[in-house]
Amino acid sequence: MKFVASMALAAAVSSVASATFVQYVVVKTSTTNSGVALDVYNVFARFNGATDTLLNAFNFNRVDGTAGNMFYHKDNSDYNGGVLSKQYGTWSPVLTGSATLNRPFDSYLTIGGLAGATNTTNADPSWNSASAAGWNRPDLPSGFNIGWFNSSPPNLQGRVGGAGNTATDVRLGQFVVDAGADGGTWNLKVGYNNGVSGSPVQFAETTFALPAPGAIALLGLAGLAGRRRR
Repeated sequence: MKFVASMALAAAVSSVASATFVQYVVVKTSTTNSGVALDVYNVFARFNGATDTLLNAFNFNRVDGTAGNMFYHKDNSDYNGGVLSKQYGTWSPVLTGSATLNRPFDSYLTIGGLAGATNTTNADPSWNSASAAGWNRPDLPSGFNIGWFNSSPPNLQGRVGGAGNTATDVRLGQFVVDAGADGGTWNLKVGYNNGVSGSPVQFAETTFALPAPGAIALLGLAGLAGRRRR
């Protein structure tokens, strides 16, 4: 299974490693599409090493209420067809469609990189427990700890400084909601290493909010969680 293979980058977890997760970063922009005013939140994981690499994200759930069906999609999947909608869509970054007509208004999840046909992010098996459709659904399931992962970690899609990322931040997803809407507070755990094949995997877990306090935003300092395997 690809998910298991990606997690096998390091069989042992060491208490000493150069990669360090710092915090989640949320960047808000406002736009309009199809006559609807939207708030677009891009969420990143911030690291402090020059080669730090995100491998997977999991234990994703809303901690201040039910997830609900609040997110807009405008992907080119069979479930949506490029229409701005809360009723149809997928969280897959592969199906975001046009970089100008679709992607800026589409909610999706990713382990770094640019959303598009070559992105290697996949849903982990937790989505199948939440729904037979997996992540080919517009909402985020309530009551489940869902996750996603880079199915081809040697491509270093999740490394800081790569396409779609910044020198310190790795993209985790984009969330599009009605302007002024409360997108909730979310818990998320990430697995990462220093980008060297076979190096130890570390884990960190904390929350981020949509919107972040104070609008455009750096989100609370990370509480590094126990470095245990999932």
